[in-house]
Amino acid sequence: MLPTETFKTIIASTPLVSIDLIVRNSQEQVLLGLRNNRPAKGYWFVPGGRIQKDERLEAAFQRLVKVELDTEAEFDKALFLGPYQHFYSDNFSGENFSTHYVVLGYELSLDIDLDTLPADQHQNYRWFTVDELLASEQVHQHTKDYFL
Repeated sequence: MLPTETFKTIIASTPLVSIDLIVRNSQEQVLLGLRNNRPAKGYWFVPGGRIQKDERLEAAFQRLVKVELDTEAEFDKALFLGPYQHFYSDNFSGENFSTHYVVLGYELSLDIDLDTLPADQHQNYRWFTVDELLASEQVHQHTKDYFL
């Protein structure tokens, strides 16, 4: 883990690279969590996280599935949706600089018990139909972009 001041300098200076996990269950519903932290705090969002330095893509995917969903999934069975760009006017620290992510979207099929999901990044979880999430003002636009 980087010291906070170093991490703030990185976020203020360069894009971050991350993976978003677009999880569908057997009813074709999409898993979203209500964000605890900036950016996108207070919005429903897909799980995901940053790729660490010197971490291979497959290893990052597997780590994030474990950390964000408390389960395991095979990288080669996930569907790569492509690269996305996420721009936020704020950042984790609340100081006056933006956050820019280059995000790799991966879709996977999992039936997950919502009660077993971690609460570090999301305070609540819910299954949404695509129509529900596209219609909701509480679902962040960056999440909606995966379905447009």
